[in-house]
Amino acid sequence: MVKVNENIRFLRKKKGWTQEKFSHKIGIKRSLVGAYEEGRSDPRLNNLLKICDVFSISLDNILKKNVSQLSEDQYLKSEDQNVKVLSITVDKFGKENIELINQKASAGYLNSYSDFEFIESLPKFQLPFLNFSGTHRAFEIKGDSMLPLTSGSIVIGKFIEDISYVKDGKTYILLTKEDGIVYKRVEVQDNSFKLISDNKEYDPYFLSNDDILEIWEGIAFFSLDFPNPNTEFSYIKNHINNLYSNLDDIKKKL
Repeated sequence: MVKVNENIRFLRKKKGWTQEKFSHKIGIKRSLVGAYEEGRSDPRLNNLLKICDVFSISLDNILKKNVSQLSEDQYLKSEDQNVKVLSITVDKFGKENIELINQKASAGYLNSYSDFEFIESLPKFQLPFLNFSGTHRAFEIKGDSMLPLTSGSIVIGKFIEDISYVKDGKTYILLTKEDGIVYKRVEVQDNSFKLISDNKEYDPYFLSNDDILEIWEGIAFFSLDFPNPNTEFSYIKNHINNLYSNLDDIKKKL
């Protein structure tokens, strides 16, 4: 298993820097560098990005690979790196919180989704009965495109690390570059998604994979509005019952 602390220590020593000199370069205390290298503390996202810049290494390599076994050419930062580092918060027991992105915070989320300080400022809660593994976040949806879920409903999403894990027919919360937060049913296309509203008054549309910043699979929802009865189904059921009744009347007359 790759340990980030060992990569940091290896890279610092390879440069010939003391912990003091390294700490000045990334703007933190020397004691914090020591904590990182000894594995007593994990770098926050902003410090991890500074470390990557100082060593000209990609996030992908420092997080996933044993740098000591690579040549310098192999671990240098590349332009095509696509790893995503997700900011999370935990409670005093180290259990991940579920952060709430309400309608007020949704506009800021597009610009600050990877900013730990922004994520830390969001409302957060726990669901003891949520036994699914993974990282979860709650999103307040708006509009009527996904009826019977009404505007103001809260959808709990599970973070999807890789776009290849998306499955046809399921609902997802997508953070997009152009439209911000979108909640839709998804069909996978070549290099794009077909986004479908459950409310058939809205036409489907396509979204390029390149326009997607985050994907969260919808796994639960909360709403203060109880769903209305399905009047269309009730109408069809009553109509069928009337047909059976009429058939009985016809049989009696024969």
